[in-house]
Amino acid sequence: MKSLKYLLVPAIALLSLRSSAGDGKRGGAAGVQLGQRPFFLVDDMADSKLKRRLEACSNGPFRSTDFSIGHRGAALQFPEHTKESYIAGARMGAGILECDVTFTKDKELVCRHAQCDLHTTTNILATPLASKCRIPFTPAVLGPTGNVITPARVQCCARDLTLAEIKSLRGKMDDFTAAATTPQQYMRSSNTVRTDLYSGPTSGTLLTHKESIELFKSLGVKMTPELKEAAPIAMPFDGMTQQQYAQKMIDEYKAAGVSPRKVFPQSFNIEDVRYWVKHEPKYGKQAVYLDDAGTVADLPSFATLAGYKAEGINIWAPPIFALLTDDGQGNIVASQWAKDAKAAGLDIITWTLERSGILADGNNGFYYQTFDTAVSREGDTFRVLDALARDVGVLGVFSVWPSTTSYYASCMRLN
Repeated sequence: MKSLKYLLVPAIALLSLRSSAGDGKRGGAAGVQLGQRPFFLVDDMADSKLKRRLEACSNGPFRSTDFSIGHRGAALQFPEHTKESYIAGARMGAGILECDVTFTKDKELVCRHAQCDLHTTTNILATPLASKCRIPFTPAVLGPTGNVITPARVQCCARDLTLAEIKSLRGKMDDFTAAATTPQQYMRSSNTVRTDLYSGPTSGTLLTHKESIELFKSLGVKMTPELKEAAPIAMPFDGMTQQQYAQKMIDEYKAAGVSPRKVFPQSFNIEDVRYWVKHEPKYGKQAVYLDDAGTVADLPSFATLAGYKAEGINIWAPPIFALLTDDGQGNIVASQWAKDAKAAGLDIITWTLERSGILADGNNGFYYQTFDTAVSREGDTFRVLDALARDVGVLGVFSVWPSTTSYYASCMRLN
C-alpha cells in the first residue's frame, strides 16, 4: 500500500516460521503455520474476555482466510514483493496477497511498491545497473561529530531498466542509511527492527506481475493488485496512457484465466477505479479505492462516501486510524467515518496492521493517531483487530505479518 517514510515497522523478536511441507501450496488447515508471534501477542494481553477467547484457540486448527491480507507478502521480515515473501504470507494463512504493480522501460508490469524504489528495495547499488539510476548515488555530508548535514541521495526507477535487467536484481528489506558515504552503507538498514536474514544472494526473487499471478494461483490465494502511480514519470509513457496502463493490468488476469471473483484491483487514484468500474465491470465490482488520508481532516464526508457508492465503487480502503477511536474510557470503538461508510452501503478494507513499532512506548504514530490513548502494550494489537472485525465489520485487514490476522480470523471463524 502507500509508502509513508515516517512510519516504523513493528519490533519483534526474530521468529522461526514453521514452513509447511511440499511446494508451498496451502493444503487446507494443515498447511497454515503461524509461528510464535500471535501467541506472544495473546500472552501479552491484559486479562479480558477477548484474551480468554483467543487463548482457547491456541491449538487451532488454523486456516487460510480472506480476512488476512498479506501486505506486500509478509514484509515485516521478508523483502517485500518477492517470491519468498509471498510464499511466507500464504503459509501464514493470508487468503489474499498483494502485488503492487508498476512498469519497466519496455512497458512490462512488475511487482514493486513504487516506480522509483529500486534503490531501497533491491541490491541495484551493488550491481553495474547502478549506472542507470536517474539520480546517481551522492554521499552524505557529515559534520565533525558524524551528524548528517546533507543526507545521501539516489533514485533508481523501474522505467529506466528493461524487464530482463529488473529480473537480474535481488530484493532486500525496504530501508536505507541516510548517513551513508558509500553505496554499500546506503543499502544497510538503519532501523533496529529490520532483518537481512531473508535478503541473501539466493533469496529476494523479484517477480513480474504475470509471474505473481501464476504463483498466487499455485498457492490457492486471491489477488489484490495495486496499480501504482507513475510519478515521477509523466504519463503517457512511451505512448502508454494511464487508461492503457490500468487496462493492461486487468488484461493479464484475463489472459491467465483468473475469475474476477478472485481479484480485488486497487488504486489510490480514483480515476483508475472509475475506469475499471466502467470498462471492466466484472473486475470493477470488487475494485478497491484506497484512501490516502493523512489526518482526520483529510477524511471524506458522508456525502462523498455515498457518492462513491452511487458511481459503482463498492469498497473503500482507508488507513486504520480512519475507522477507530477511543471512547474516552480506554475502549477502541468504531469511528464516525466507519459508521458513515457502512451507512453509505460501502464495504471496507483497511491498512496496515503491525507497522507502528513497539506499542508499549506510546506515540505510535500514523495508524494509531485517533485511538493511541487506548493502547499500551503489544497485545493490544488483538484489541485493534477485534474492533475492526466486530465494531466496524471490515472485509479484511492488510498486515505485514499475516499470522496475526490469520490467528484472529481462525479463532473467530471469519471467512
